[in-house]
Amino acid sequence: RPHRTELYEDPPSACWPIVYSPDYNITFMGLEKLHPFDAGKWGKVINFLKEEKLIADDLIVQAREATDEDLLVAHTRRYLNKLKWSFVVATITEIPPVAFLPNFVVQRKVLKPLRTQTGGTIMAGKLAVDRGWAINVGGGFHHCSSDKGGGFCAYADITLAIKFLFERVQGVSKATIIDLDAHQGNGHERDFMDDHRVYIMDAYNRYIYPGDGFAKRAIKRKVELEWGTEDTEYLQKIHSHVEGALNELKPDIIVYNAGTDILDGDPLGGLAISPQGIVKRDEVVFKAARSRRIPILMVTSGGYQKRTARIIADSILNLHNLGLIDKELATSGAGNPKVEQMIRDSAKDLTNLSLQ
Repeated sequence: RPHRTELYEDPPSACWPIVYSPDYNITFMGLEKLHPFDAGKWGKVINFLKEEKLIADDLIVQAREATDEDLLVAHTRRYLNKLKWSFVVATITEIPPVAFLPNFVVQRKVLKPLRTQTGGTIMAGKLAVDRGWAINVGGGFHHCSSDKGGGFCAYADITLAIKFLFERVQGVSKATIIDLDAHQGNGHERDFMDDHRVYIMDAYNRYIYPGDGFAKRAIKRKVELEWGTEDTEYLQKIHSHVEGALNELKPDIIVYNAGTDILDGDPLGGLAISPQGIVKRDEVVFKAARSRRIPILMVTSGGYQKRTARIIADSILNLHNLGLIDKELATSGAGNPKVEQMIRDSAKDLTNLSLQ
């Protein structure tokens, strides 16, 4: 019997299925500047979307922090206990001075933002099924598995979102992860290694972190990219492989890890995709999901340049302009076969009532 969680309580129906909390942003004595990650990027994305009048504060779903009990759906107790050691967190976040801070400070200033983003991904999983799509403006910690963190990823939010759906939402028994961050998603790959319910497509720079040969065995569709891959080749590969993956298996949910570290000039990604190329990539994935009526959950994952926040916002605006994400459509559940069936049934009931 699944534990009771606040993460699955329904948000107001007027909200967009866009999940965020100001608690996502890591700001602490400038320590965040010691990692190439822009630790305030999530708030910047939201500010751009507000400036463009797409959303307002009361129209976004407020992310809640995942509790220990929520985290134990995927994590071992042993692993969660390890995070009580500051030096372990310093290793995972790749910010060495964190090792010298008292752990209560590390919990509050570093891990709480990551737990809140993790809660956001779990919430967005249910929203995607209910409304056809959802975006967590944070999350995508794809290097973390049930018992090991790394690469700035302390909690396995992708694994958690999928396990929550399998355990709690009727009719969700197959998931496809489309991981398009520049790095291999070895965390969810290790977690779902022998799980035939989860199909993994992963496109990444083959020469960079984590180079996890064992985890690669879990990838059903592996797209290994060369240094400096550019738009034309990249988009052609993504398009054909996304189509191929979804034709091979029609899942009940797509988890789309939309890392922006594929951007030209990213210090860690080593690929050369333009901002327009990233916007186009997201469009390709959402179009493929929409045409097959598969609910999609997007998380933002890696991206290590100051301009990534603007690109994520531009991509969300583009998806909206193309009608691939839509508040009205989302709340009426179009594109979600289960919701559409419910609407048809209730319409039938009403017709029957008026005929009697």
